[in-house]
Amino acid sequence: MADIKYYDVILRPVVTEKSMAAMGDKKYTFLVNPEANKSQIKEAVEKMFDDVKVAKVNTLNIQAKNKRQSMAQAYGKTAKTKKAIVTLTEDSKDITIFEGL
Repeated sequence: MADIKYYDVILRPVVTEKSMAAMGDKKYTFLVNPEANKSQIKEAVEKMFDDVKVAKVNTLNIQAKNKRQSMAQAYGKTAKTKKAIVTLTEDSKDITIFEGL
């Protein structure tokens, strides 16, 4: 496994109705590097955002889907991805990039 730096772990936040509803429970959803493990995700969130303490990290591997392009017999697959649901501690501050959404 390659050495992944903390700034390469989190790719982008996931903004859906379900993830926005979970923010009330201090759960934030991110799309992360498929090579990253839970301890790397925890370290990246704590380093990237000030005054944030992570209590728990849940990960989901999303497999590639088969896709067909138009009427041609061109087949392919979408990319494999990985999502992380990060739960913060009760005394932790909220993550600022989600404010105002």
